[in-house]
Amino acid sequence: MYKTMTLRLTDEQAATLDLVARADDQTVTEAVRTAIDAHIAERRRDKEFKERLRRRHDEERALYKRLAG
Repeated sequence: MYKTMTLRLTDEQAATLDLVARADDQTVTEAVRTAIDAHIAERRRDKEFKERLRRRHDEERALYKRLAG
């Protein structure tokens, strides 16, 4: 399943992304998906990010409990 999203880029970003995608023999969509996958993989290796994520999860879990209580 896919989710359609809108991405606003500057003219320079759009032109550069198009050039990079063509140089890599990819569509712009494939290039963006590849970049997103790389970014997520990088975040998964980042200990500080994982700690912030854990804290956010704990805060939201407490909020859900209060709302459901």
